[in-house]
Amino acid sequence: MAQGYVKAADLPQVIPVFPLPGAILLPRGQLPLNIFEPRYLNMVDDAMAGDRIIGMIQPQAGLRRVTGLSPVGCAGRITSFAETSDGRYLITLTGCARFRLASELPSPTPYRQIRADFAPFEADLTAPPVDDIGLDRDGLLDALRAYLETRGLDIDWDTAETAPPEALVNSLSMALPFDAPEKQALLEAPSLTDRSAVLTALMTIDAAGDGEGDAPSMQ
Repeated sequence: MAQGYVKAADLPQVIPVFPLPGAILLPRGQLPLNIFEPRYLNMVDDAMAGDRIIGMIQPQAGLRRVTGLSPVGCAGRITSFAETSDGRYLITLTGCARFRLASELPSPTPYRQIRADFAPFEADLTAPPVDDIGLDRDGLLDALRAYLETRGLDIDWDTAETAPPEALVNSLSMALPFDAPEKQALLEAPSLTDRSAVLTALMTIDAAGDGEGDAPSMQ
């Protein structure tokens, strides 16, 4: 059960959204955000006064301006909040469930609001089994090892090898610096097993390309 929500109808049907390219949120994943734009400070204020729900969604690929939104995003609940001395908000969103963008609504607020359809992703509200979900964990870890070696990086392998499958796959999907379309493919993967397969393929392709691109922040 994600954040106390049991079924799709329990979630708010109209939610504010934060369009951010290259950033995705996944169910039960945690996404730290540094909020400083006035319209998004306003959004956080309103969310904190209500149900604390914000939808993370990527701008639609291929558009020169942020006018279109991707068809699928993920709603998260603010589970951590702090205000800095210079007026920024440091928040953490914990993923509840993905949604399909039903429509964007005219809004009197400076931030955007949408009607979200959670029904196609109602299964996100129930955690998968932690032991046998059918994914190729060894293949995933082999691909991760090759991916990191191309960048001269390392991680705590004891943690990686013992982490629950969902935590491992979703944290890597959110943290690694893939391009926006690749991030969207990870977000839209129907199941955790599918997401693991997409993630393994992306890391394998990237490593074969000599690791060009930005290095991930691995903590």
